[in-house]
Amino acid sequence: MTKPPEKSKVVRKLRCAVYTRKSSEEGLEQEFNSLHAQREACEAYIASQRSEGWVLVRDQYDDGGISGGTLERPGLKRLLEDIEDGLVDVVVVYKIDRLSRSLADFAKLVEVFDRNGVTFVSVTQSFNTTTSMGRLTLNILLSFAQFEREVTAERIRDKVAASRRKGMWMGGVPPYGYRVGNRKLLVDEEAAAHVRWIFAHFLEIGSGTELAREITKRGIRTPRGNRIDKKYIYRMLSNRAYIGEAVHKGDSYPGEHDAIIDRETWDRVHAILQESPRKRAARTRAETPALLKGLLFGPDGAAFSPTHTRKGDRLYRYYVSQTVLKHGAGSCPIGRVPAGEIEAAVFDQLRAVFRQPEIVAGTWKAASAHASDITEADARAALQQIDPMWGELFPAEQARIVTLLVERVDIGTDGLNVRLRMDGLGSLAREMRAGDMGAAA
Repeated sequence: MTKPPEKSKVVRKLRCAVYTRKSSEEGLEQEFNSLHAQREACEAYIASQRSEGWVLVRDQYDDGGISGGTLERPGLKRLLEDIEDGLVDVVVVYKIDRLSRSLADFAKLVEVFDRNGVTFVSVTQSFNTTTSMGRLTLNILLSFAQFEREVTAERIRDKVAASRRKGMWMGGVPPYGYRVGNRKLLVDEEAAAHVRWIFAHFLEIGSGTELAREITKRGIRTPRGNRIDKKYIYRMLSNRAYIGEAVHKGDSYPGEHDAIIDRETWDRVHAILQESPRKRAARTRAETPALLKGLLFGPDGAAFSPTHTRKGDRLYRYYVSQTVLKHGAGSCPIGRVPAGEIEAAVFDQLRAVFRQPEIVAGTWKAASAHASDITEADARAALQQIDPMWGELFPAEQARIVTLLVERVDIGTDGLNVRLRMDGLGSLAREMRAGDMGAAA
């Protein structure tokens, strides 16, 4: 019985590129120089591997008179481009240092090789990544390269930390109010004036939402032209660069730059920031305009004016009829009403409007004549969103919304009547849609 013929082994063709390099130009003019010697040895090695499918590519990749400490080499760049184009399978060099003398650069080259499925061989060092021993040796070399990178990164981090401890500016986007000159922070007087105003105004109102609205009215924007919102404001208020300090990993040091904000202002602002938004709202409630100022009228048509009195540490607020103020008690059937009670009653009526879809729809139809750019969904969303957030709004913001929505409140012996402003609903819907309405903070 005859044996069947063995199937011939299919050998995959491997395209081999020879790379040669010489650091100095000395001897390159000779008919047979170092580059030729390297190429001859590499071509001989490729010929010895012909049975494994190795074939020499025609292109030559030579760098004469160029250091191995850089990757900026014309021959190497052409080789890497051909590798990326899928024209090379194996890179053959005389010695590993012909590719690179830098471990970090060597690691970069290996990344390119691995990404494109390319192996490389050093003919005089038995270094061949097509074998398991060659890959082990490569991993050892790459481990040292990684170690070198980490040590370098640690040195950089230590240098940055030491520089920050000395108060030096270490780059990045300068804080609003500063510019960079000669690698130092310098005060930009025009923008610094805005920073001082922002800190001072926050001390007055204690609300980032209100402050953002005032900043928008003044036309103040970031150096890139973006709008300054509540988050940007709080980052500014917490940036210790404004008091002349440099911060690194939570620790602050005296900076080389000049302060824009004095320490007293900074401390007063941060005393406010340490309070919760709800506490700030409660604390400033008595210091802001009354919700119904200019809107409340009695049965005789006379306006009611806000007033208050103190008993010990407690403040009592009222609305008093102008008739009583002019003609004395008894001249009006409703001479004085507690402010908290009447304001709560007005808002309860508003909430009833907000919660009834049919009233929302009717209100929208009336408002659409004044605001053609809003939809019924916008109007409904604006009205319904106010209810849950009302308690977190600052009194000044509550007063603004009431003034926006309420045209007049008439109070009589049989109750009160709230007349809405249709044009105000359109403005409120636009604010809600744009995200301008904020909480107490």
